[in-house]
Amino acid sequence: MKIPRDLSGSALALTLCKSWGYKEVHHTGSHIILETEEPSHHRISVPAHRYLRIGTLNAILRSVSRHKNTTRKRILGTL
Repeated sequence: MKIPRDLSGSALALTLCKSWGYKEVHHTGSHIILETEEPSHHRISVPAHRYLRIGTLNAILRSVSRHKNTTRKRILGTL
């Protein structure tokens, strides 16, 4: 599955909250801080930019997929 190039940070944060068990802890400057306790504690920072860069999006997806023990394709399917 191809990585979207027009995905905003707030849309990614919303998807991670609705589908993957993350909660928005706070919004500091231009970053949204998300965390989850499933299956253990994990905290990530998502830039609240209009369009996420490919490398940034890829790093966030890699971190979430490793923590949730799933594939990046499965996460991309929920976007």
